[in-house]
Amino acid sequence: MDDELDRVLTTVGPRLRALRRQRGITLAALAVTTGISESTLSRLETGRRRPNLELLLPLARAHGVPIDELVGAPHTGDPRVHLRPIQRHGMTFVPLSRRGGGAQAFKMIIPVSRDDAAPEPQTHEGHEWLYVLNGRLRLVLGDQDLVLTSGQAAEFDTSLPHWLGNAGATPVELLILFGPQGERAHLRARSR
Repeated sequence: MDDELDRVLTTVGPRLRALRRQRGITLAALAVTTGISESTLSRLETGRRRPNLELLLPLARAHGVPIDELVGAPHTGDPRVHLRPIQRHGMTFVPLSRRGGGAQAFKMIIPVSRDDAAPEPQTHEGHEWLYVLNGRLRLVLGDQDLVLTSGQAAEFDTSLPHWLGNAGATPVELLILFGPQGERAHLRARSR
């Protein structure tokens, strides 16, 4: 049993380093977020410090992953996301993620608008990204009144008054990500 434990614990450091680098986070920034010193974080990543629950919990929280992902434990639960549509303000939201905290992903369907429906822009904390799959999306953002079509995307701080509606004769379908205050999308592409 000790050999198995040692094997699992020796894989934690490389996983921690890979997660941190993948997210573009420095040891200093991670230290601030977790309350764990830079030297301890460095020793964990290099395997010179044995991980324990008191260290792994804040790291899992900071990276937005379950603790079993840090230790490489196989996920034994149901991996499927059960799509249970939510109806709100005449629109349908289909959750595409179930991760607690961090960005939440939804498919959103906006039916054909009534002619008398006037935009009522709202604000809230956070950040939003959207991508139009089908139809014509009307986006009122501050003083701008925009129409986005299939294949177009938008990103904005939700403290700016905004409103989404249908600008076409068919339902509009879009993918939408809601992120916490200050969390922005980071797209990376590797060159070949």
